Parts: sequence; C-alpha cells; structure tokens
Amino acid sequence: MASATTAPPPPGNLKRIVAASLIGTTIEWYDFFLYGSAAALVFNKLFFPDSDPLVGTLLSFLTYAVGFAARPLGALVFGHYGDRLGRKKLLVLSLLLMGGATFAIGLLPTHATIGTAAPVLLTVLRLVQGFALGGEWGGAVLLVSEHGDARRRGFWASWPQTGAPAGQLLATGVLSLLTALLSDAAFGSWGWRIPFLLSGVLVIVGLWIRLSVDESPVFKQALAQAEARKATRSADAEKLPLVAVLRHHWRDVLVAMGARMAENISYYVITAFILVYATTSAGVSKQVALNAVLIASAVHFAVIPAWGALSDRIGRRPVYLVGAVGVGLWMFPFFSLIDTGGFGNLIIAVTVGLVLHGAMYAPQAAFFSEMFATRMRYSGASIGAQFASVAAGAPAPLIATALLSDYGSSTPIALYVVAASLLTVVAVAAAQETRHRDLSDVAPAAAPDRATAPAADARTP
Repeated sequence: MASATTAPPPPGNLKRIVAASLIGTTIEWYDFFLYGSAAALVFNKLFFPDSDPLVGTLLSFLTYAVGFAARPLGALVFGHYGDRLGRKKLLVLSLLLMGGATFAIGLLPTHATIGTAAPVLLTVLRLVQGFALGGEWGGAVLLVSEHGDARRRGFWASWPQTGAPAGQLLATGVLSLLTALLSDAAFGSWGWRIPFLLSGVLVIVGLWIRLSVDESPVFKQALAQAEARKATRSADAEKLPLVAVLRHHWRDVLVAMGARMAENISYYVITAFILVYATTSAGVSKQVALNAVLIASAVHFAVIPAWGALSDRIGRRPVYLVGAVGVGLWMFPFFSLIDTGGFGNLIIAVTVGLVLHGAMYAPQAAFFSEMFATRMRYSGASIGAQFASVAAGAPAPLIATALLSDYGSSTPIALYVVAASLLTVVAVAAAQETRHRDLSDVAPAAAPDRATAPAADARTP
C-alpha cells in the first residue's frame, strides 16, 4: 500500500494556484448564475412576450436548462483533452468561451427587434455557456487538488468551490444594485444588459491571473510516466480517458452522480426558483428576494472552507451526509418561512439552506478528485459531476415551477428535494472514504477497479 509522500508546495505558490482557480470559477459562475437570475426576472418578457407570465417563465427556464444539457459534452471534450494536454490550457479556453458568450448575450437583440431569432440566439449562447462550464469545474478543482498535500486537500480544494457563491454574490449584487437604481422600465429596456457586458472586464482579469500559474505537478509526473510506457499496451488505453474511466471507475462515476443530486437540486431551488416563488406566491418584491439571496450567498462563501477543513479531520463522507440529510429536512421550514413574507425570515430560510448545501459542496471537490486515477481524473470527475447536472440542476427550476403551477403549493417541491436527498444519502453511504489518498500515487496503468484492487486505495500512515 502506497503512502502519500508528495511534498506540499510552498505556501505562496499554493495560494497563487488557489487564487487563479477561484477567480476563474467566480467569473464562470457569475456568468452562469447571471443568466439564471435574468431568466427569472426579465427574460420571460424580453424573449418570450407572447406567452402568459408563468409560461414565459417556464420557457426562459427552459433556455436556462439548455445550458446544463451542454455541460456533459463540455465535460467529455475538456476532460479528454485535459487528461492529455493538461489542466491549465483547458481552463484558459473555458474562461474565454464562457466570457465571450456572456458578453454576447449583453448585445443580443430582443424579441421585439428580431422576433423568434432572439430566443434562438439566446439558446445558442446558453449552450456555449454550458459547454464551457462543463469543462471548467473539473479543471479548476483538480489544479488545486493536485498541487496541495493530502492533509489539507479538503480545505484548499474547497476554495474553487467558493467560486459558486462568489459568482452568485457578484451576479445577484449587480442585479440588486441595478434594480434599486433603475425603474422597472429602464431595467427591462437596457439595464439588464450591463451585468452581461461587465463579464468582458472580468474575463481579462481572470485570464491575466490564470495564465500566471503552473501546470499541476501530479499531471506532469503522470504524463512523463505515460511517455515512458508508449511502447506498452497500457498506452493504448490511455489514448481515450473516457474508455479508461468507464472501465476502471464506473462505480465512482455513479457515486459522483448520485452525490450530486441533492446538492445540485437544492441549490437551484434555493437560489433560482426562490426568485419565482417569493415574488409570485409570497408577495415579496424582486428586490427583497435578491437581497436575501445576496446575504445568504455571503454566508455560503464563508462556510464552504470551514466545511472543507472539517472534511480533512473527519472525512468527506460524514460531512457530505450531514448536508444531504440536513437540506432534505430543511425544505419544509424553508418554504414556511418564505410564506410569511418577512425579510428576516427570508434571509434565515435561504441562509440555513445554503449552509447545509455547503456541507455537500465543500468536500465534493476533493472527494471526486480522489476517486480517479491521474490520467483519467479530469474526465472522471467532470463526467460524474456534469452528467448528473442534466438530471439534477437543469430541470430543478422547471420542475419546481411546474409543481407550483399544477398544485399551487410548496409541499410537492419540498418532497422533490427530499427524494433527491435520499438518493444522495444512498450514493454517499455506498462510497469509500477517500480523504487519505495520495493523488500522485495512482498510475493510469493500474487504475483501481474497486471490486478487484482494494490495495490501490492508497492512504497516508
């Protein structure tokens, strides 16, 4: 059994790697969440004006879901080339694609100007966003995971995860500021474009930071080993990381997909669907709803590294299970608090929900990274995470909105999240604990098949 002997990098270098991953994921999630908030607030009127308000909201959320549909394709393409060429190059490309698509949305003519071509172009740009995000997540968390040491991997790898609440915070903050400063007519006419156009500036900053970091040393080592084995049969298998993942790690892919269900569904119900529910069913203004999400996102950002550090002490699985069980139980109080219409209760509802979500999201980066061998890690982690998003995050606002329309009650929505939580509990309970694995110790030629090679579960002393 191998031990985790990889020396930790100098603190300054690791912090630069973390900063590069964090700024990139923040920008990517800002772009992605900005679309979700705009879909709930204005896209139904700007791009689907011939529909009644609720149907228009459903159609705008449908284009929102299209972005999730493209994420598995992004995971396959970026994972394949990220496992062959390196993490850094693909992360630069993902940032360019996401930022370019978001900037273009800010320039897009509406239905009133070009008719049905407007929602078509919107959908195409949303596909590009999803494709880019499908490749971003795996590369960002791997770059940090493979630079850090095993003892604090959960803590350091959780920082790219804070890019999600940071992006949500940034997107919601900009929208909240604009809705406070502008009239509804001004915001609907031109104000909504400003946050999308700001993405261009953010991408320039992100590229400057991301280009300054080094490639993962673990990947460099694995690449050198692969070059030395080119004459052997093992090199043939490495040419297609996807094939190797499905051969050696199919159980881990299923575990990752199951683990994502409660995490993904709860997050989009709490942060995206709430803008619909609070404004249509609880009589809360969109400004109040945005402010509640803004405050809760700040708390979410703060607790993720704490949950990550806890996973280093007690394991990835226990922390993940706390979040899965907790978020399922919280859904009924969540909607009850929103129904009161009080701003304080709204803040409590969203904040507690996101704190519990953080218990799943924080250890997820290290947990998924530790499941896969180095030369198939980008593919494996990305496939497990992004394929689940099609069944989880993509339809979550759609399903929640449809349930509200059909039943006029939050109870079916809460039960929907509970069912996802049960699925996640089963998946995580069936997984092996991974917190002591040495990422540099698992070679692609000897990728562990859990049923036949338990000794490959390398642990530190």
